[in-house]
Amino acid sequence: MHFENLTPSPASLMQSLRDIGYSIETALADVIDNSITAEASEIHIRFLWSNANPWLAISDNGYGMSYDELLLAMKLGSLNPLNERKETDLGRFGLGLKTASFSQCRQLTVISKKHDIISAMEWDLDLITESSDHGWKLKVLNKDEIKRLCEIDHVLSDLSCQNSGTIILWRKLDRVETFDSPVIREKKLNFLIDSARKHLELTFHRFLNAGSGKKSVKIFLNGDLLEGTDPFHTSNNATLELPVQSIYVDSKEITVQPFVLPHYTKVSAQEYEKYAGEEGYLHNQGFYVYRNKRLIIKSTWFRLLPKEELTKLIRVRVDIPNSLDHIWKIDVKKSNASPPEAVRRGLKQIISEVEYSGKKVFKQKGHRLQSKILEPFWDRTIASGKVSYEIRKIHPLIELFKEKLSDDAKNDFENILKSVESSFPSDLYFNDFANSPENIAPPSISDEELKSIISLFLPIYSPLCSSKDQLGEKLIQIEPMASNSNQTLKVLESMELQP
Repeated sequence: MHFENLTPSPASLMQSLRDIGYSIETALADVIDNSITAEASEIHIRFLWSNANPWLAISDNGYGMSYDELLLAMKLGSLNPLNERKETDLGRFGLGLKTASFSQCRQLTVISKKHDIISAMEWDLDLITESSDHGWKLKVLNKDEIKRLCEIDHVLSDLSCQNSGTIILWRKLDRVETFDSPVIREKKLNFLIDSARKHLELTFHRFLNAGSGKKSVKIFLNGDLLEGTDPFHTSNNATLELPVQSIYVDSKEITVQPFVLPHYTKVSAQEYEKYAGEEGYLHNQGFYVYRNKRLIIKSTWFRLLPKEELTKLIRVRVDIPNSLDHIWKIDVKKSNASPPEAVRRGLKQIISEVEYSGKKVFKQKGHRLQSKILEPFWDRTIASGKVSYEIRKIHPLIELFKEKLSDDAKNDFENILKSVESSFPSDLYFNDFANSPENIAPPSISDEELKSIISLFLPIYSPLCSSKDQLGEKLIQIEPMASNSNQTLKVLESMELQP
């Protein structure tokens, strides 16, 4: 028996690694993981279109790398994922820096400073592809070659003033070169970077918003400080924070804390829209899994619970240690994870307990709304477990109108009301309410229309009330005045009442 040493083709392997599924936002997040692991307190992302020769640089003030450390970092598969790591380490495979970078560019340059010594190395996919011996040619830059990196003059200047730090430079950004004109490509790059900003503000929000007494990280994008987006809206007093619970696997603790976000009546319209996210509350409910405070996967119930309207305000924070990466099946991109069966059972038990709290927010709102109106136009009835809505036939307006009708006309009117209530658009209403309940409003009613309706009630209620204020209090308990209470009081004030 003998063995053959089959060294993979550098050009083929590098090209394959470019297409494992990174987007520009997940690629940036992967590189930033290295900066946070290096205990950087400031991270700068800078990019420039540079006359159709775009470049992007990520720099930090972390502890940097020596020549040998940088050489190891530039090696593909520099870490064994089964090795034990520091609890704060955000890496796993030793592939992130290279695969993330290659997914976006063909030329990766890394400059690092440690103990006042600067080292720089560069992978160039074009050089590897063109190489006649098909070798793994990593370029080591000397001082003069570093100085000639004119794209990042000011970044290098910052590094020279620091005790330590690292710069990641992406050039030959060919992933945005599939469009016809430079103008379109530049717009596309700006759009991608803006999308990346939102992704980073969510992914690293617990570092950006660490709070007093905790180690925080500042991330800048072309000089603008990123602001963490907390998906649980913990800064709002109306957010319901439920008790933290723990699940243990291999003696390692997984902590789980559910949150119920505020009902839209408890927050401003701007707040409600912000925390809905671009996909909306219905989509963004579910588990948010963090590994060392870094968001890995968001808004999924792992098929333990369907996404429903009544649970759309529930979001559950799950914190896992990096020592359990292997059982969570965290991928190279750190954008996907799958809980093992033991964890799934624990999560299922927890969400069954919290599901009631999320639904209660909507059920309480419906109860309070109904109790304020003494004479609604619609009655909610339950029969054989089915909920239906019927027009209130004894509503004062309906009874007033029926008194003026003949017996035949009364029958016709009853049939009209039955036709209206039987065709209530429940499917459309539910769909609209699920997507944007804050945008649902009854049709407007003019002052003149409201004045005519109020006039119908004056003969009935004026003799029973000693003032306009008392009359107003009575009228705003009856629909449609109840749904237009401020307008009703204003119209009533302008009316002259007969003594």
